[in-house]
Amino acid sequence: MKLLGPAEIAEGAAALTLTPEGIPRTPLVVVDLDREQWQYADAAAAALRRQPGVVVVGLAHRPLPEAARTLLSEFTCTLAPDGPGRYWVAGTDADLAAIVATVDAAPRAAITLAGLLALTARAGVADGLTAESLAYSMLLAGPEFAAWRAGRPRRPVPDAADPVLLERSGDTLTVSLNMPQRHNAFGHAVRDGLIEALAVAEYDSSIERVLLRGNGRSFCSGGDLDEFGSASDVSAAHLIRLGRGAAQAVHRLGPRMHAVLHGACIGAGIEVPSFAAHVAASADAYFRLPELSMGLVPGAGGTVGITRRIGRWRTAFLALTGRPIDTRTALDWGLIDAEAGRS
Repeated sequence: MKLLGPAEIAEGAAALTLTPEGIPRTPLVVVDLDREQWQYADAAAAALRRQPGVVVVGLAHRPLPEAARTLLSEFTCTLAPDGPGRYWVAGTDADLAAIVATVDAAPRAAITLAGLLALTARAGVADGLTAESLAYSMLLAGPEFAAWRAGRPRRPVPDAADPVLLERSGDTLTVSLNMPQRHNAFGHAVRDGLIEALAVAEYDSSIERVLLRGNGRSFCSGGDLDEFGSASDVSAAHLIRLGRGAAQAVHRLGPRMHAVLHGACIGAGIEVPSFAAHVAASADAYFRLPELSMGLVPGAGGTVGITRRIGRWRTAFLALTGRPIDTRTALDWGLIDAEAGRS
């Protein structure tokens, strides 16, 4: 990690450099914004736009002025008490320590995430999901994911008779994730069942409202960790993700799609519902993006759907820290639209 000022960023100090083996030399740069070198803000922002860079985190202990806006927009994320726009999060020293640890453990994945979020923030949904899948599939074949997988033996995944349930009442179709014994982990069975359920609504125009929910203590605890890395061909995994992705189906349903979340909403458990037109969550809900700890980036649509809701900078904060946020914070940020039971 390097601690630099805006003047040094303007000179190109955040450019990506690699060892002959392709290992990033300094994957994380922390920019000391307490130096208040705003006269260099435009030049520093231009330097960050010119060439591939590393993870760049702004750090301030005082509220940031409007003069910081252009520079903050080019950072991966910023920790500050206050500032312009959605570029900042009121982070703590513990959050910075978590970011440092994450980037140290998975530098390739972290740098990939930073570049991917900059791309998906500008792309349409279909192009963004394609870019995300390509990045995710590449990292599946990388050493950081291999190290995580080697340290976690797989357990058998139990069969489920009805991993997703459908119930129609009038013009409303309720779709319920139904593997509560595994906190509705988003494995193949749940994913395929959800896609099939959403297809019912896509082909039946008399269904005016689709309500997505989960049975048990959690809405969805994310991808089933015992299935991660089971694909022997990452190029085939990319094609499957494109052809059998639930996020695109949720997006296609447009204003008809509603989600009500509770308990754990981890990884895919918030990535997929982020595409719904309206998302509500109960007071016990919490939201996390833990994929970087596995040497991966969010792969169920999060770099597109979550970014469209809260901006790429707060999406990066969630992924880089792995920190959970509660319902109130999610509502303040726009990750959800309402508390469950309220309009």
